Amino acid sequence: MSDPAVFDADLMQGWEMTVDRLITHAERWHGTREVVTRLADGRISRTTWAATAHRARQVTAALIAQGIAPGTRIGTLAMNSARHVEVWYGVMGHGAVCHTLNPRLFDDQLIYMINHADDRWIFVDPVFRPLMERLLPHCPGVAKVIYLGDPGEAGALSGAAVDYEALIAGADPASARWGQFSERDPAALCYTSGTTGNPKGVQYSHRSQLLHTLISGQKDFLGLSSRDTLLSVVPMFHVNAWGLPFIAAAAGSKLVLPGARLDGAAVYELLETEAVTFTAAVPTVWQLLLDFLTVNQLQLTTLKRVAIGGSACTEALIRGFRDGHGVEVLHAWGMTEMSPIGTISGPLPPSLGTPDEATRMAYNLKQGRVPFGVDMKITSDDGVDQPHDGAAPGHIKVAGPSILQRYFRDDKPAVDAEGYFDTGDIGTIDPHGYLQITDRSKDLIKSGGEWISSVEIENIASGHPKALLAAVIAIPHPKWRERPLLVIQLRPGETATAEEMLAFLKGKIATWWIPDGVQFIEAMPLGATGKLDKKVLRARYATTAA
Repeated sequence: MSDPAVFDADLMQGWEMTVDRLITHAERWHGTREVVTRLADGRISRTTWAATAHRARQVTAALIAQGIAPGTRIGTLAMNSARHVEVWYGVMGHGAVCHTLNPRLFDDQLIYMINHADDRWIFVDPVFRPLMERLLPHCPGVAKVIYLGDPGEAGALSGAAVDYEALIAGADPASARWGQFSERDPAALCYTSGTTGNPKGVQYSHRSQLLHTLISGQKDFLGLSSRDTLLSVVPMFHVNAWGLPFIAAAAGSKLVLPGARLDGAAVYELLETEAVTFTAAVPTVWQLLLDFLTVNQLQLTTLKRVAIGGSACTEALIRGFRDGHGVEVLHAWGMTEMSPIGTISGPLPPSLGTPDEATRMAYNLKQGRVPFGVDMKITSDDGVDQPHDGAAPGHIKVAGPSILQRYFRDDKPAVDAEGYFDTGDIGTIDPHGYLQITDRSKDLIKSGGEWISSVEIENIASGHPKALLAAVIAIPHPKWRERPLLVIQLRPGETATAEEMLAFLKGKIATWWIPDGVQFIEAMPLGATGKLDKKVLRARYATTAA
């Protein structure tokens, strides 16, 4: 690309879009806004954007002093905290690559990721020290482990281990010169969850992350401002917390980081004590919160909006927040390969006129509209573009500046000849531009040659007053090839019959969509990012007869 120093005088400035510009903006213009962390022992730690930027520069200075070159992968094994944010910006500001590792994964998966990425350092929360000690003998490329606790909290350190505060204590932030590289250089690395075989790496450029921040910040999208207080419930190891710590810095929002405790009581406490106005996470987190509020007869007093993504949001969840607490639910869709946000169901467009309640809810349940910066189309199995009529389903394909071109260390492009990435989702787009996911291609149930949407059945079944969580999977059938099986986790203290659950579905879906059976389960299996893990259910009920 062109050298900014020799940009033509009659064009714009060669202002490289690097991630460090986000926190520099927050430091300079919103420096007194708080960054709040709940620590592992429950204490609340308070700092500011200005102090966070200062300490991030100390991280950069420590990397430089230790000879870490730009482009080096640096891992993190940590929950959401101010120290984790410091490491993020310090690593990326240096031009190194921040690789967030998910501590909820199996050891073998983490070992694969660390070695595949060739992580040289790993910053670790002290609570994950036993996990790190199990992994380290299998990761010969890791030269240093830095524990992100208070001074001395990590205990007696040995071998490659270093205390975080000791590492940065003598580092001179003046030696950290951020952004001395191309916006197209890598900034961060995440690995996909839920794949078969080895996880796949998605490496984000500085340009892609900054543009994703601008895309997400649009008014009809997340639309955060300096007046907002953001609770970033989404873990920083889940697609960079959906970019929320970037968006908060760009907007100058107060940022609240919850640590590891995400139960209903803990989330409610932070929402109220920190006067949170906006938050985001997967549906299971918000279902636990609503249950806690209902049981304890509590109200949300400051929260205005909540973004729900990762899996489909149910009508019961939307009504629970809207009708019970006056909170607007923004139903979002995206994926690791998209940085991750792709669509969101923000304010209804003028083309819908003044919709009645049923129409409004139908649109709230859709995954939303495409923002500027994301291009989308749906195609048939043979690649023919499908009409945007809300009826014709197709494979959802996307393109844009924050969307994957190829997987990390994979020579084969991940896009088609026209530059579109196949998301693996099936859906429709209606004349108003709304996307509706009908299923993952791997989760669709083909019964007698016709498709059944597991997502649609799950959304309805989840609305049963006794159901806490619902999942629908395919089971083999001698005549129809596949038939749906409904799996239900009941609310605590509830009992129900299969007949009761199936009767609830009648009249709401086609008769031939009605599942052939119901299985009640004590606890629904959840994946490493809090989403329902259908792989476990399919394996468990593989021999169930329909």
